Amino acid sequence: MISSPTKNLKTRVGQDSLVPWLFSLPAILMLLAFLVAPFVLAIVFSFTNLRLLSPIPLRFVGLQNYVRVFQDPIFYRALGNNLLFVVIVVPVQTALALALAVLVNQKLRGVRVFRTIYFAPVVTVMAVAATVWRLLYDPDAGFINGLLGAVSGGAVHPNWLRSTSTAFLAIIIMSIWQGVGFQMVILLAGLQDIPHDHYEAAIVDGASGWQQFRFVTIPQLRNQLLFVVTITTILAFRLFDQVYVMTSGGPLDSTQTLMLMLVDVGFGRQRIAQGSAIAVIFFLIVLSISVAQRRLIREETT
Repeated sequence: MISSPTKNLKTRVGQDSLVPWLFSLPAILMLLAFLVAPFVLAIVFSFTNLRLLSPIPLRFVGLQNYVRVFQDPIFYRALGNNLLFVVIVVPVQTALALALAVLVNQKLRGVRVFRTIYFAPVVTVMAVAATVWRLLYDPDAGFINGLLGAVSGGAVHPNWLRSTSTAFLAIIIMSIWQGVGFQMVILLAGLQDIPHDHYEAAIVDGASGWQQFRFVTIPQLRNQLLFVVTITTILAFRLFDQVYVMTSGGPLDSTQTLMLMLVDVGFGRQRIAQGSAIAVIFFLIVLSISVAQRRLIREETT
């Protein structure tokens, strides 16, 4: 019996459609096991009284954990610090990354060395980078105070990480230094994709260097800039490593963040249920900001 060509074609199409799913299956299983399942469990645990190493039987407590979180003044301090970090770091880091990308895109001698130097902090483990900057911020033997003392004649010796007025600023400076290289690479790739004809046409029209940057470079980098801003915003809300290493949330909770509070409540105080509630709230905040950014982007493109 001879099979019809149509049946053979359908069989081949069905087999071909399964191939991508088979290749994606390991990644899908990993996502389900280490991302989706833990988050679902966090939602479930947030409505219970679960604690680590506790003989208290597990029971349903409703919204009690969420009420405790919203009644905790440290939560609002942590949320405020996260928002302040985003408001300062995202625009400043993006502007510096754009300036560096334009600089290293020039045909200058040794420009590859500068590209490597600017990107080196990105591939450095955050804990290592934070430890190095903690030594730089040392009030007595740190390089930063030594430099300030040399410039000012020895009159300035701020205690960067132990003062409520400078601790969070110190973390912001360190974070901008560490992350600007990643944004620079993304924007540099976008700069190199801009057709040179656009600049030649602008020169023929009598555009100055600033006008070329404003009306040619920025519009052509729009997609890269939007990507950089979105990713940097999400990463900024995940602020944890450098705070944990440099200040542990102090002094007086002046550098407290949502991630740090989540770890402290969930594992330090062994209140898994309340920590899960913080995780759910954190997810909803980041999700809301991401959705708002996407809507703004769509409105600008229409």
